[in-house]
Amino acid sequence: MSESFSAKPHDAPWSTADTGSNGYKGPHAPNASSSYERVDSDGREVGKALLVGVLGGIVSAAGYLVYRRLPDEQKERINQQVRTLVQQRISELRQNFNI
Repeated sequence: MSESFSAKPHDAPWSTADTGSNGYKGPHAPNASSSYERVDSDGREVGKALLVGVLGGIVSAAGYLVYRRLPDEQKERINQQVRTLVQQRISELRQNFNI
């Protein structure tokens, strides 16, 4: 087959002319070790995210139990404070985004 009809030109970056085989370099590839390191760090990140999620759930459940035992007047006061805070944040966002 002539060079003009070759499926892969020899000067192309994906050419196998420099390796003499199928192009697989195995563990000696420039990014071989970094791909394994990335997998390990991703696993650690998932573990951290899971831990933070579980701890957040525990803290929110404890807060709910404390809130449930409060007298009604304190519950109403907390509800009013939360409503005021949310309204302030919403008006701040509307002002920032010109809504």
